[in-house]
Amino acid sequence: MSDSSASSNAGNGFSVLRHRNFTLYLSARTLATLAVQMQNVAIGWQVYSMTHNLFDLGLIGLAQFAPFLLLILIAGHAADRYDRRNLIAIALAAQLLCGLTLLAFTMAGLSTVWPVFAVLVLFGSARAFMGPATQAILVNLVPPESFSKAVALSSSSFHVAVILGPTLGGLFYLAGPKTVYVISSALLVAAVVMMCMVKSVKQPSNREPATWHTVLEGLRFVRSRPVVLGAISLDLFAVLFGGATALLPALAHDVLHVGPTGLGMLRTAPGAGAALCSIALAFFPITRRVGMWMFGGVAVFGAGTLVLGATSTFIVALVALFLMGAGDMISVYVRHLLVQYETPDAIRGRVSAVNSVFIGASNELGEFESGVTAGWMGLTRAILFGGAATLAVTGLWAWLFPVLSRMDRFPHEDKK
Repeated sequence: MSDSSASSNAGNGFSVLRHRNFTLYLSARTLATLAVQMQNVAIGWQVYSMTHNLFDLGLIGLAQFAPFLLLILIAGHAADRYDRRNLIAIALAAQLLCGLTLLAFTMAGLSTVWPVFAVLVLFGSARAFMGPATQAILVNLVPPESFSKAVALSSSSFHVAVILGPTLGGLFYLAGPKTVYVISSALLVAAVVMMCMVKSVKQPSNREPATWHTVLEGLRFVRSRPVVLGAISLDLFAVLFGGATALLPALAHDVLHVGPTGLGMLRTAPGAGAALCSIALAFFPITRRVGMWMFGGVAVFGAGTLVLGATSTFIVALVALFLMGAGDMISVYVRHLLVQYETPDAIRGRVSAVNSVFIGASNELGEFESGVTAGWMGLTRAILFGGAATLAVTGLWAWLFPVLSRMDRFPHEDKK
């Protein structure tokens, strides 16, 4: 990050907030993320208190991920064909409807869990349509020279909400799940209003019908661009093997010997590392040796996973998780900019949908892989295996995609 242009931008990391559309969008997204994180805590506690069945906790994630996986490519086509601002507002309104429905169920004395899963299917569908639209719209809200700052600030606000949401949800849950649903619904109302205040953004008109050819255009584009394919697939396999965070409850109890408070701190550490790193990137954006930074971030993530698996000291584990979050943030930052700069705006939604599939698959399958390997190898060996596999993937991808690993500047900089 030592480029002179980066230095001249230091201290102006929040200057991007002068753009009204971006500020409204950022506020809406942050409030919505905060609300959803609070709701997730309430849903988990409420479901488990009714059934005391760990399998039901797994169904909470499945109920949201299944419709997401089925609809995401269609949602990407919609993000290219229709006004992305309106799609986001409708998706937020659907999430608000989910929150109000959960509130109504709770006030009526919910005694079975299947209505909750039905609501979560609707929530997963809304998430599918919101994902590509939110990724694709960002480049339309700010001038090109402010885009990297917008990405960093958007990422930092997201991670701050991810950190605060579960904590606030747990505190408000002390007054009952109704309190959580009321407050989260109020936040979603504010998010919908703010998103509706965003002025219509300029994007290419695309009226192609939703055929298999047009829906799969994003996949064809990713396959044709080694830089995009390498960046997206690196994240997929690195997170797939390095999903040690799913094992944190067992690690906290069996290895680090800390209670629920310690587990909460462990879960917060990666988000804190990512949030602080993204704030730093807003002030000192990466402009040179971008390939090295991306692969370096993944390598730090893998090395942190190795330290996490090797230590039995709580403080060392916290530091390792913090560095894992920071390394992952660097990789996410570079990958997002590369994908957006390489992608024509006419198909940005469909490419963002493919990106969302890779990210979603890596998170969900990564947790599954960690559980399977832990049952097979043992807890610490599984974490160590994940860290070593992540480093191996980093080296292999640097060899398979030399154009990515040796990239100096982002594509838009090379064209100047």
